[in-house]
Amino acid sequence: MTISGWIEGKVTALRKWTDTLFSIRIEAEAISFEAGQFLKLALPVADQMIGRPYSFVNAPDEHPYEFYCVVVPDGPLSTRLAALVPGDSVYLAPRPTGFLVLSEVQDSESLWLLCTGTGIGPFLSMLKTSAAWNRFRHVVLVHGARHVSELTYRDTVATISAAHPEQFRLISLVSRDPLPDAPAMLAGRIPQAITSGRLQQIAGIPLTAASAQVMLCGNPSMVEEVTEVLKVAGMRKHRRRSPGHITAENYW
Repeated sequence: MTISGWIEGKVTALRKWTDTLFSIRIEAEAISFEAGQFLKLALPVADQMIGRPYSFVNAPDEHPYEFYCVVVPDGPLSTRLAALVPGDSVYLAPRPTGFLVLSEVQDSESLWLLCTGTGIGPFLSMLKTSAAWNRFRHVVLVHGARHVSELTYRDTVATISAAHPEQFRLISLVSRDPLPDAPAMLAGRIPQAITSGRLQQIAGIPLTAASAQVMLCGNPSMVEEVTEVLKVAGMRKHRRRSPGHITAENYW
């Protein structure tokens, strides 16, 4: 079925990480995008297209396309996406958008990528490209989740770490489960870990206006709280006409 204004794709794989988290891979015609951007996925429901924005997990030169999603209870789209199987049709908007991209970020000594939940998706897309590694001496990925089972894409992160062992740091935070005996894993939430200095201590590098650029993606509460914490430390939101240190996007 062809629907005007949408690109038809075919599901090639769907991986269920937990009862509410899943990744979907889709083969479709070429779409040009920058790592960190998103587009709408859609399905026809009751004679109308229901679409929601999702960030690319794959790098721009990788295929098939991959998206990391959370099931929203009674959501009109996410529950249907989670029920798809290989061979099913899914529709993609032709034009990606979004400014959570490295081309919008100033140069600095270190790049901090702070995320919760599915917010790790666009950062994985960035880390699969050469841009971060060519521009920053240190890259720190901080992934916060409620439960250990939600610390997903560990195989992908391990591959990135193996390719850039001197530049890359991974720090995981868990807010509700007891912690396993694992290095670079903290109990609690990202804002408090910054305020206490625990995050910087584990990373082994400073998080300051003089040395760092910060990108935030995930739960709006986390984005807002971390932004306020960083402002106290002298950082400010980045805008094209007023360069700063913080680039953010709300993404569940």
